[in-house]
Amino acid sequence: MNSQSNDLGLIQVFTGDGKGKTTAALGEALRACGHGFKVLVVQFMKGDIRYGEFNIAPKLPNFELRQFGLPTFVKRGEPSAEDLRLAREGFEFAKSAIQSKAYDMVILDELNVAIDYGLIKLEDVLAFLKDRPEGVEIIITGRNAPKQIIEIADLVSKIEEIKHPYQKGILGRKGVEW
Repeated sequence: MNSQSNDLGLIQVFTGDGKGKTTAALGEALRACGHGFKVLVVQFMKGDIRYGEFNIAPKLPNFELRQFGLPTFVKRGEPSAEDLRLAREGFEFAKSAIQSKAYDMVILDELNVAIDYGLIKLEDVLAFLKDRPEGVEIIITGRNAPKQIIEIADLVSKIEEIKHPYQKGILGRKGVEW
């Protein structure tokens, strides 16, 4: 096996209850862009344009970010019709982008949470992942990754929370958490 292989097409998963899943995926995106790869980030359940990655996206070559969510939190067990519509629209957009092979890497940010909250059906995601085209690296983020996604993934990292500033009353900080 060539240790310098550029064969893309694996599935990576960043999950767990700790901070840094999206951050890790964005680090992968930055690295890929640095090698001239074209990267798409599809954010589920996120619709707030104050995220730093949303602001920098237009300035990075070969990097595109699309949000499919409202700027408010989704109520677990009671998603709004708009939450459901946006999640499904995001999933259809992501599937089309991956099928087109126009991108070398596609990050499905918070897809695990969208599944966990019932916005997207696990069966639909699994069916798509099993029949995906070759050559597109897929990164899935979000806590509570379903065991079936973990099983088909090639790389799974679990980010565990040991300590968090929120425990001291420090809220999310600009440029760090968002």
